[in-house]
Amino acid sequence: MPSLKDLKLRIESVKSTRKITKAMQMVAAAKLRRAQEAAEEARPYAQRFNALVAGLAASVGSSNGAPKLLSGTGSGQVQLLIIMTGERGLCGGFNTNIAKLARKYADRLKSEGKIVKILTVGKKGRDQMKRDFGDLFVGHVDLSEAKCIGYVHAQKIAQDILTRFDVAEFDVATIFYSKFVNVVSQVPTAQQVIPAVFEEVDEVSKRYDYEPDEEAILADLLPKGVATAIFSALLENGASEQGARMSAMDNATRNAGDMIDKLTIQYNRSRQAVITNELIEIISGAEAL
Repeated sequence: MPSLKDLKLRIESVKSTRKITKAMQMVAAAKLRRAQEAAEEARPYAQRFNALVAGLAASVGSSNGAPKLLSGTGSGQVQLLIIMTGERGLCGGFNTNIAKLARKYADRLKSEGKIVKILTVGKKGRDQMKRDFGDLFVGHVDLSEAKCIGYVHAQKIAQDILTRFDVAEFDVATIFYSKFVNVVSQVPTAQQVIPAVFEEVDEVSKRYDYEPDEEAILADLLPKGVATAIFSALLENGASEQGARMSAMDNATRNAGDMIDKLTIQYNRSRQAVITNELIEIISGAEAL
């Protein structure tokens, strides 16, 4: 049974931990607001951009003049997985859920006889994937020094991916990230970016006439589309990470409070037992005189 001193030290330790988790929760809440606004403001642009490119792609179809980023290489044998996670932990299952989805996806591709290559964005994803898939890594992007994620970061990642595609390092590229829904809900998502995949195009988008021709416009827009998809994923990840961290730290703070209550009860009971024993000894000694 722990002594009174041990219990007191443990209570103080848990109180210190609770202060830290509470502070982290408040910081995450402040960052979440900015990250959520950035993610939500980027969605309309990404949606309109995709709608425009989808209309162009529908007009071009599978013609011989279609850009390679749209038509693909004609093979899906070599798959590049871009796994985007956070640089830090203490955010619940945020990083683990993305890595879990990517791991399941990679296992399925390998079972189908595909060649899998992995590019990680964020230290936590690299750490979780390297044990089972370390031999498949082809690169890593470190964003730990970036105080605020901007479009320039997405451009650098997109340029690396496009360069690899131009030299035929892979046939299909898929990004993995967490889509922000709310503070308690973030959805791990896989999105193919090369070759480009679009939702069904409405009839209005098909009625436009373009100058210059669709192939020339697509050749210019599709690389920007890859960067836009990556930027949107980074923003969604940023909001999801802060939401998950806020929720995790709130739970940790509550658990610390419950533990303090239990330890305090145990301390009081032990203290009362010590006092009772001392009183018994005093009374017994007095009676013996």
